[in-house]
Amino acid sequence: MRKTISIIGSGFSSLAASCYLAQQGHKVTIFEKNNTIGGRARQLKKDGFTFDIGPTWYWMPDVFERFFNDFNKKPSDYYTLKKLNPAYSVYFGKDDCISIEDSLDKICGAFDREEPGSSKKLVTFINKAKNNYDVAIKDLVYRPGVSPLELVTPVTVKKINQFFSTIKNEVRKEFKNKKLIRILEFPVLFLGAKPSDTPAFYSFMNYADFGLGTFHPKKGMYQVILAMEKLAKELDVSIKTNHPIDKILVKNGITTGISCNGTLYRSDVVLSGADYHHSETLLDRKYRQYSEVFWEKKTFAPSCLLFYVGFNKKLINVEHHTLFFDVDFNIHAEAIYDNPNWPEDPLFYASFPSKTDVGAAPKGNEAGIFLIPLAPGIEDTKEIRERYFTKIMTRFETLTSQEIKENIIFKESFCVNDFIKDYNSYKGNAYGMANTLLQTAFLRPKLKSKKVKNLFFTGQLTVPGPGVPPSLISGKLVAELIHKETN
Repeated sequence: MRKTISIIGSGFSSLAASCYLAQQGHKVTIFEKNNTIGGRARQLKKDGFTFDIGPTWYWMPDVFERFFNDFNKKPSDYYTLKKLNPAYSVYFGKDDCISIEDSLDKICGAFDREEPGSSKKLVTFINKAKNNYDVAIKDLVYRPGVSPLELVTPVTVKKINQFFSTIKNEVRKEFKNKKLIRILEFPVLFLGAKPSDTPAFYSFMNYADFGLGTFHPKKGMYQVILAMEKLAKELDVSIKTNHPIDKILVKNGITTGISCNGTLYRSDVVLSGADYHHSETLLDRKYRQYSEVFWEKKTFAPSCLLFYVGFNKKLINVEHHTLFFDVDFNIHAEAIYDNPNWPEDPLFYASFPSKTDVGAAPKGNEAGIFLIPLAPGIEDTKEIRERYFTKIMTRFETLTSQEIKENIIFKESFCVNDFIKDYNSYKGNAYGMANTLLQTAFLRPKLKSKKVKNLFFTGQLTVPGPGVPPSLISGKLVAELIHKETN
């Protein structure tokens, strides 16, 4: 039976869900509070420069292919991908940089140069990671988190020990070189948790890194949003921007629609892809599943301080993606997870899309995105932002052996307060809820409300977790659940 479905938010998970629900024959409308779609994956254009405001990494291309294939389409029908080589570089100090290239053979060479003989251990580690990837991405993450039994298969039973060890333990069991350890522990940061808190099974992220590689959609990650928007509209999805939701309407325990700027939109089903915590505040208290105490106790992925910078010259000694790991990771991690505060000496990441995309900056110029991971909920002021910009620019100049401060045309920043204002993000988190052992699969907030009939949720605070590919999967899972529960 055709139903009227209202979707709150227009990020990756909402757009994905809208396509699946429209494919099922439903009348679907997306309501977005901002003036452009994309949620955290919006775009900034200024003075001829183009920046992805949110995600800048395109990993797990098979997940994107699977999404578009579900509609008899291919990513290449909408955008062009380029595999990056090197995928990224990592600075550990001045004149101390390791590049991760575009094949495992080349990466093995880099490992052997750093630690002779380590390539054999790396091949074994990545083969194990590939096996985990095949189990996780091709099967487990496409389950709706309804029951713990979803995780029990003949294959996962054999891997049960990997859920009680950690990435940190598994990596350090085989590798002693601190630089190689840092590189191998880096991918799980996409899951929003420390390597010491992340189950060893999540080594599948290392296969995503070294086995599948890092890609860049021509004109940036926002092209994926535009592709999904085009597909959604081809399926007759309606999208309304500048439509912040005031309330999710409920009568006798059943959702009846939403209220936006005082206008009522009657709906048979309401799906929220907005921040989960915020979505529940749109309900009367008796209909909320999770208390404030519940959210306070959860481990959230970091927030971040972002800078979008236009340079009037081309930069040297950096790649499209460059990581700066020249300070102590553990001290920075403590400031995020253990004692929330601004880190004295932060690690940071930089992306220079104009290294790959000539259209990202005017000719002879460079577009730079700088990111410092932070604890959610900490103080955010203009003065603090300025201080940290100076910190990382000074280190950047030293590490990359170039002067760039005088070549800055402009900079824009985005931090905790902006995540709250623009995305209603809980404590200004950037990546949702961390994938720790006790926040995995069925232990995450549910796709379906247990208190309101025909109310559902999607996105990185529910299953399967943070990141762009998981958000696509979350959209599919909730659409399947809606189909099952409402027919």
